[in-house]
Amino acid sequence: MFNRYPKTDTKISRRSFLKASSLAGAGFMVGTVAAPVIAAGDPTTPLPAEGFGHFVKIMKDNTVTVVIKHLDKGQGVTTGLTTIVAEELDADWSQMRWEFAPSDPSRYNNLFWGPYQGTGGSTAVANSWTQLRKAGAGARQMLIDAAAAKWNTSAAKIKVSKGVVSSESGQSATFGELAELASSLSPPIEPKLKTPSQFNLIGKHVPRIDSKEKSTGKAQYTIDKRLPNMIRAVIAHPPKFGATIKSVDTAAAMKIDGVKEVVQTPRGVAVLAEDYWTASQGKAALVIEWDESAAEVCSSDALWKEYKALAEKPGLVARNDGDVEQALNGAEETVTMNFEFPYLAHATMEPMNCVIELKDGSAHVYTGSQIPGVDQFVVSQVTGLPPEKVFIHTLFAGGSFGRRAVPDSDYVMDTAMIAAMSKLGRPVSLQWSREDDIKAGRYRPMTYHKVTASIDADKNITGWHQRIVSQSILRGTPFEGLIKGPIDMVVVEGASTLPYKIPNLKVDGHEPQVGVPVLWWRSVGHTHTGYATEVFFDEVAHKVGKDPVALRMDLLKEHPRHLGVLKLAAEKAQWGKKLPSNKAQGVAVHESFNSYVAQVAEVTLNSDGTFKVDKITCAVDCGVAINPDVVRAQMEGGIAYGLSSSFGEKITLTNGAVDQNNFYDYFPLRIDKMPLIDVHIVESNEAPTGVGEPGTPPASPAVANALRVLTKKAITTLPMPEKLA
Repeated sequence: MFNRYPKTDTKISRRSFLKASSLAGAGFMVGTVAAPVIAAGDPTTPLPAEGFGHFVKIMKDNTVTVVIKHLDKGQGVTTGLTTIVAEELDADWSQMRWEFAPSDPSRYNNLFWGPYQGTGGSTAVANSWTQLRKAGAGARQMLIDAAAAKWNTSAAKIKVSKGVVSSESGQSATFGELAELASSLSPPIEPKLKTPSQFNLIGKHVPRIDSKEKSTGKAQYTIDKRLPNMIRAVIAHPPKFGATIKSVDTAAAMKIDGVKEVVQTPRGVAVLAEDYWTASQGKAALVIEWDESAAEVCSSDALWKEYKALAEKPGLVARNDGDVEQALNGAEETVTMNFEFPYLAHATMEPMNCVIELKDGSAHVYTGSQIPGVDQFVVSQVTGLPPEKVFIHTLFAGGSFGRRAVPDSDYVMDTAMIAAMSKLGRPVSLQWSREDDIKAGRYRPMTYHKVTASIDADKNITGWHQRIVSQSILRGTPFEGLIKGPIDMVVVEGASTLPYKIPNLKVDGHEPQVGVPVLWWRSVGHTHTGYATEVFFDEVAHKVGKDPVALRMDLLKEHPRHLGVLKLAAEKAQWGKKLPSNKAQGVAVHESFNSYVAQVAEVTLNSDGTFKVDKITCAVDCGVAINPDVVRAQMEGGIAYGLSSSFGEKITLTNGAVDQNNFYDYFPLRIDKMPLIDVHIVESNEAPTGVGEPGTPPASPAVANALRVLTKKAITTLPMPEKLA
C-alpha cells in the first residue's frame, strides 16, 4: 500500500509542486457537522476566494467558531483573525471560538500567494482582512434575514448586538437559536461592512483567545501529541551538508532495552524506541561512516574571503537611479563601509517535530504546519499516496521565525520516510534535538555589504551604491518562479527600496553558490539590509555634521508614513534630551512587509567597555491595529529577536561542519539583556499590514547608532563584541 522504500532523490520540481499544491484540497468538506453551520452555497463545491461559508460556524450552543487558515506560532493570529469576524458579526467575545483549517488551498489559500495555503511574510491578517470581514458581515446578514422571516417583519427593523438578534417589537434570539434557519438562506453577494467609527472590538483590548489553554497546558503542540501505540523516533543527520551514508553498524543501538528498530533513510539514520530518551541513547550508540565526497567543506574564513572578493566586482542590478559612478567620481568626499552578517539559526523553543500515522490507505500528519500544501505534497511523494489521502492536522507551533516554511518540508519528510519504511506499523513521533536544529537546520544566509556614499561641497548626499553578497533563498526551490528580476529580491529587499531622497542610487549584488542550506529568517533580507542602511546613514550624517533624525526627516519628505513613525518615536523618546556622558540615543527607521517602524534606543556604556540597552522606544504604523495588545507584543518580540542576533548569535563553519551545538554556545538573548520597551501605534484607517516581522530590522541599528555616538566608531560586524574599546 505504501512506498516503503522511497527514492533517494527528494527534490521537488516546481511544476509538480504547483500542480499538487493547487489541487491538494479536492474532496474536503468544511463545516459538514451535525450542528448547523452558516455556509455559502453547497459546502461540497469550492467557493471563490472571497467566499465566507468555510470560515464561520454558528452552533446551537451559541458558540461561533472561526476557521483559521494560518498557523499560530505565537504571533496571535487565532485572536486577530477571530476578532475580525466577531466585529462584523457583532458577536460577544465570550462566544467566540476558533479551529485550524485543513490543508485545502481551494478554500484557504493565502490571497497574496495565489494557489498556496500558508503563513509567512507577515501576511496573515493583511490577506484575511477583507475576506473575513465579509465572512462576518455576511453571516450577520443571514442571521438578520432568518430573524425577519421567523418574526414576519422587515430586516430593517432588526439589529444585532453582542450576540443577540432583536427586533423593534421586542423579540430576541441568540445566534444559536437562529443558526439552523439562517444556514438555509442564500448569503448576500456583497455584505455591508462597518465603517471604522462603528468598530467595537477592532482597535480595542480583547483578551487573547489562546491565553487560557496555553497558560494551563491544554494547548496542543506537536511535542504534546499522543496517539495510541505511538513510537518515538530520533534521527542522525550527516555532520556536513551534502554528505551521505556509507555504512551503519546498528548492533550496539539494538542492544539497548526499549530500542525497537533502526531505519536508514535517504536523509539519515533513525532510531525508534518507546520513549525519546531511549531513542536518543540508541542514536548515540550508532556507528555511522559518512561519505563526504560531495559535502560542503568550506570554513567561515574561506567564505568571507570569497564574499569580499565578489563585493569588488559588479553584480546583478536591482535598482539604478541616476548615475552613481558619476556622482562618486565627482564627489567632494566619499564614505565607504563594509558589513558582515553571519549565518543564523532560527533557534525556536520547540525544535522541529512531526507525528505521522499511516492507516487505511491514508496519512495523518500532525505538526505546526506553516505551508500545509507543501507538507501534504511531500508526504504524498514519500508514501506514494495521492495528496487527497494526506490529511494535515495543524497544531500550535512553539516558534518558527520562518523555520517551518521549508520548500522541501525537511522534518516532515524525515517523519514520512521513517513511517513509510518502518516495519513496526505504528504511528511515528519524530523529535529533532536542539543539536539537530542548530547543526543540521536551515539558516539565515551569511551576508556581506559594501556601501559607498558621495558627498558634495554643500554636505549633501549625492550618491549611494550598495553591493550585497548573499546566497539566494529562492533559487533551486519550487518558489524560484517568484524571482522577477535578475537577482533574488530577498537578497536586496530593504536596500533596493531605500526611501531616502538621494538622486543617484544603485543597488546590485551577487548570489554565491554555497552548500549550506538557507531559509527565510524573521524579516528575511530586511534583517541585514535594515542594519547596513541605517548604520551607514548615521555614519554619513555624522560625517556631514547633521543630526541623524533631522537628516532623515529632510530626506523622507516624500514618504509620509516613514516620516510619521520617525516623528512619533523621536517625540516619545525625547530625542536630543540631555543625558549623562556615558549614555546616548540612536535611531533607525525601516519599512518591511508594508509596515513602518522607527525605534530610538537609549544605551549606557560602562567604564569596563560593556554596554547595556536601557530602553527602546518604538513607533509602528501597521494600518488598522486589530488587537493593539498583540501588536505591542509582536513589536516587543521582534525587538528581542533583533537584539538577540546582535548580541550573541552566530553560526560558523569549520571544514563545512557547523561549530555550534546548543544554547551554551549559540546564545539567544538572555532576560537580563532585555531592555524596557515602549511601543506606540500610529492611529490609522489604512488596511492592516504585518506586525510579526517589522519590529526586528530597526532594533539592532538603533542600538549600534547609540554606541556610535559614545565610541565614535560604527559597528559593522555582527554579533557585536561584548566589550567596546
